[in-house]
Parts: sequence; structure tokens; C-alpha cells
Amino acid sequence: MRFPLFVAAVSRRSGLAPELAATVARAVLQTVVERMTGGATRDPTGYLPAELSDATAPAGPADFLRRVGRWAGVDEATAAAGAAAVFATLRETVTVGEFQEMVARLPAGGVDPMLGPGGTTR
Repeated sequence: MRFPLFVAAVSRRSGLAPELAATVARAVLQTVVERMTGGATRDPTGYLPAELSDATAPAGPADFLRRVGRWAGVDEATAAAGAAAVFATLRETVTVGEFQEMVARLPAGGVDPMLGPGGTTR
């Protein structure tokens, strides 16, 4: 799935305008990259924008949403709606194995509340 289609799905799910959905999606994906563990950061899905880079990993869902909000310049409620939409879209976009690998590389419990029902692999 190309990023514009991904953003359209996030926009539809979150109710955010497409431009804001793109900003929030990039912020969520950047924060996911920050949270990944286990050596050099790489994108197991192949869907993260190339400009995303390594950084210090945040701890816990509240910190995750604060970081998304800071990256995107939005409040925590908008960050939460966007994050839930991004994870739902990723779950449908990538294979089950790719999604499970991505979630497994995140700190335990760090994003589980945003994954929705049946979203965790633990």
C-alpha cells in the first residue's frame, strides 16, 4: 500500500482531515520506530517512510501519545485517535506475521491499549 492510500485509510478511520492524518500517521510511525528494540532499527513491514530515524525509545502508552502529539503538533486526544487508526490500518495492510513481528519488537504493554481488541500478540 502506498503512503497516500495508507493516509486515506487513517483519515477515514480517525475522522481527521487528510493533511492532519498524514502528519499524525508519520508521527505515530516515527514513534513506533523509536520504540522498536533489538539492535539497529529496521522496518519489518516495509511501509514506514524512509525519512524516519532512530531515537530514544519512549516508555508506556502515555509517553507514546505525548511523543506522537509533539511530533505532529496535536493534542493527546488527536494523537490517540490517529494512533488507533494507524495501528488498525497497519493490521489490515501488512501480513499477520509482519504485524506480529513489529508488535513483538515493541516494549511489552507500551502500545497494547492502542492496538484494539485482538491486536496484541503476547
